[in-house]
Parts: sequence; C-alpha cells; structure tokens
Amino acid sequence: MNNKIAITGIGVVAPSGIGKRQFWANIKSGRSFIKKITRFDASKYPSHIAGQIDELEKYSHVSERLLKKIDAFSHMALIASELALQDAGIDIKNEDPNLVGIFLGNAIGGWLYAETELRDMYIEGREGVSPYMASAWFPAAPQGQVSIYYGIKGFSKTIVADRASSLEAIGYANKTLSKGKLNMILAGGMEAPVTPYALLCCNTYGGLSEDNQHPETAYRPFDKNRSGFVIGEGAGIMVLENTARAKKRGANIFAVISGYSSTCDGVNRINPAGDGKQLSRAIKTALAQAETNPQEIDYISLDGLAVDTWDESEACAIKDVFGKDAKNIPASCPKSMFGNLLGASGALDTISTILSMENSLVAPTINLDNPEPTGLNYITKEAKEHKIKKALIISRGRGGINSALVIEKP
Repeated sequence: MNNKIAITGIGVVAPSGIGKRQFWANIKSGRSFIKKITRFDASKYPSHIAGQIDELEKYSHVSERLLKKIDAFSHMALIASELALQDAGIDIKNEDPNLVGIFLGNAIGGWLYAETELRDMYIEGREGVSPYMASAWFPAAPQGQVSIYYGIKGFSKTIVADRASSLEAIGYANKTLSKGKLNMILAGGMEAPVTPYALLCCNTYGGLSEDNQHPETAYRPFDKNRSGFVIGEGAGIMVLENTARAKKRGANIFAVISGYSSTCDGVNRINPAGDGKQLSRAIKTALAQAETNPQEIDYISLDGLAVDTWDESEACAIKDVFGKDAKNIPASCPKSMFGNLLGASGALDTISTILSMENSLVAPTINLDNPEPTGLNYITKEAKEHKIKKALIISRGRGGINSALVIEKP
C-alpha cells in the first residue's frame, strides 16, 4: 500500500457539468448531453453533433487578458486544475514548486485559436496574426499555462496518444510518483474539438456517428445498432500524491492507483487488432502490478467507441482476462451521455469510476438496447447500486494503443 498513489482531488469540466457534484448528479441520472452543434454552421459536415460546454467564462477564475492569449482547451485545463486543487485542499503556494509536476494528455491540440488566426493571416497578412498563436494551439500549451499560472517547476509531461492520451498521462504520473521524483502531480487531460477545422479532422478520422437527427441516442456503444461515436469537449484533472503524504496531511483519499499498463497492437495505423490480445495483455499486466486477481475486480469502465472492430475486440479482451466471470462484473460506458472527449476521455472515465466507487452506484451506458457482442454485464439505461472496491479502466487509441488502469478504494 505504501507505493500506491492516492487521488486526493478531482476537477472536471464536461458537457454534463462543471465540478464533480454537478457532473455526478447528471451522469447518475442517465441523461444525454449530446446535441446539434450550434457554435458555428456545422450542417454540411457528415457528423454535426457533439457534447458541448456553453458559457465556460461564467465558471472561470482566469482573467480576460489571459483568455485572449489561450485556446479553449487551455482554459478548460486551468478551470479543472483549480477545481482539483480546491477539492484536494491544497494551497499551491505552500508547496515546493520544484516537486510539483503536470502530466496532461490530448489528441488534437487547440484549433479554435489556430483557425481564427490563420484566417486572419490570409485576409490581413502577417500583421493580422496574434503573436500568441504559436503558443496557444500546440498540444503542450495547457501544461505550460497551468505551470505558469501556479508557478509549477517540477518534471512534467504532455502525452499525445490519440484517445488514450490522458490515461497514458495518469499512468506516467503514477510511475513518476512511485519513484519518489515528485511530491504531487496534476494529471489528466483536456480536449476542445468542437471547432470548424477540428470537426473536419474528426469526420475524416472515421468512426463518427452520422445520426444527426437523433443526437441524444446517436452514441450507442456495444449496441447492435451502433453507428459510431460522438465527440465531446472538456477536461478532467486530478491531484495525485503518495499515499503516505496524503495521510500525513489528513487528505480525503478518493481512490488509489494500484496498477497500470500500456501495449500496442502493431497491426494497422488506424484500426486495432480484431483479437484484442494486446489489450488483454495490458489488462493482465495492470492487474499483476496491482497484485489483484481478475475475480477481485468489481467494475469495468469500458472504452466503448461504438465501432464494430473496436467494441468487438474490447469485449474479446475482457472475456479472455475474466473468463466466465465477465458476465457477472458490472461494466458501463458513461461517456455515451456526454460524448467521447478523445484525448481527455480516459481522465473523464477515471473520474466517473471514482465517483461510482464513492457512491456505490454504477453510472449507466445509455442507448444500449440490444447488446452486441454479448457476454458482458452491461449496466444500461439507469444507474445500479453496487459496491466497488477495485475497478478497471480501459482506454484505447488509433493504431492499436491499449491502456489499462486499476484503481481501488482506500
């Protein structure tokens, strides 16, 4: 237990709520927060629905001056970081800045800022481009902005691994803390893909649902009539620290990270291997690191892309690891309610799992009417009471990236 890393603060910015209380109240109710994109005219895109966050500025502690210099994904990261620190009861001024790190993940960077400035360049010439463009859009910008805002100077990383980015970031943070290199890490991810060019990229990415007439029911992971996933925007950031330190300062420990692993399929630049063997290996390695038998897992947070090859291979991996017990372990994909946050999806899945663990209530997968593949214990339509002591979180990315995280109740 001494080497296990504690999660002591949660910050979430999502279509289903800003702050963990609002977020949890909405996802446990099984409501959909997917709707047609209204921020710009997206009607000509094959898929023009998403999980969106409106009026973000109302929840911000960030100055207007700073907002002019950063993209929305950095803004979301700053809000989620502040919420996480407040939740952990940490005043960053009392921390040694050299021993605090930031490990964040995203998939596509900050395109709203970049698109706007590139448009101005072509209309007005070089004088029309903001000098902040170069530092606003690139994937490491949120890490930099959080670092500057709080004066954090410790070893930090930005992970870009498609949809697995933020779970990879959490896993990397866990490993770094386990080695005693830092006292505390802000870990998670953020994504802001609801912009004209980012939406175009997501549509050409493949796998998006084009059921634009029924946005609330379009995202149907593991359903026979699935038609692809729906994008969402937001951020999920957590405070991670050594368990001994957390106990010493009297922190409320929401969960501890006991195992993590990552593998690659190595078969295709986009699609995963159909047999799920490398995902299975990642899960088994994470369980071994956690010194946990498959029978001890009480809940599985599913990646749930709602694309045939992805859902089928994920189910194959789970059945390979858990055998006949796979049909008994509650499994769900709460992101079906608010959208797949791409590089931030693993962080939101982790937060959803922690809140399910804390409340002994499994948040459901909505729109799952006809399960396929069968053989898993899908929690559908409404939340289900269930005590969770140990949970498995799965996150995957294009090219066959597989990540598995094991957390447990302290």
